[in-house]
Amino acid sequence: MPHSLVLNLLPQSPIPAQFLTGRHLHALFLTLVSSVDQELGNSLHKSGADKAFTLSPLQSSRQIKRVGLQDSTLQWEHKTAILAGTICWWRISLLDDTLFSKLTQLWLNLNPQHPWHLGSADLHITSILGTPQSTQPWANASSYAQLYEQASDSDRLITFSFVTPTAFRQGEYDTALPTRECVFNSLLNRWNKYSGIELSHFSIESIFPSFFNIHTEIVADSRSKFIGLTGEISYRILGDVSPEVIKNINTLADFALYSGVGRKTPMGMGMVRRLHIKP
Repeated sequence: MPHSLVLNLLPQSPIPAQFLTGRHLHALFLTLVSSVDQELGNSLHKSGADKAFTLSPLQSSRQIKRVGLQDSTLQWEHKTAILAGTICWWRISLLDDTLFSKLTQLWLNLNPQHPWHLGSADLHITSILGTPQSTQPWANASSYAQLYEQASDSDRLITFSFVTPTAFRQGEYDTALPTRECVFNSLLNRWNKYSGIELSHFSIESIFPSFFNIHTEIVADSRSKFIGLTGEISYRILGDVSPEVIKNINTLADFALYSGVGRKTPMGMGMVRRLHIKP
């Protein structure tokens, strides 16, 4: 059962910009896990690229939203420190039931006065959202069976909002172009790994891009440079396609909220959610 949890945070001291990178937030997540299960924390630290969780960049109440896109992108880089007392939120998605159940004690016994460390800063987790909120579209939960059962078998329009830079691995190199193969095969691979539900007769041959308002972004730190896309893209399902195939495609589109797509999703990249737009 995938979960998309939003943690509301309140820094007790300034968070320097150098500690707001995906690498440091990844370390904070492993610290949260290790606080309830040290062995699990060590296992996640050592696991390969395809991990059973994704993380967002830290979002502050001072974040600047881009204009011109129907769904604003998130803030993935911070040039200055986040000041003490600034209301922040952080999304964690969990794709594996085992991982969620292991962390249940953390959620149930949350102490809003307990300090967690992000670099040199202390911050408090004031609350955790795990169900849909009118003001927070990233909080949600659904079983894999529900995602499949509730997916439309007639909706032929799929619109995605890429809210943090997204890139896909092709051979030895990355590409930032969201082809149907890159996007839907990324979703399919994660669905097959964690859902336990086979999407039989799945095909992407009927999927064609019909609208896009995308651009590239460069994310650079002292270790590497990452080039990815942000923006919106719509795909249409064209031709004589069975309801079963349409349902499978819609299932993966709805799953994107939890799984993200492409590379470095445990570091805040590849955050995607579906937008429901009338044809």
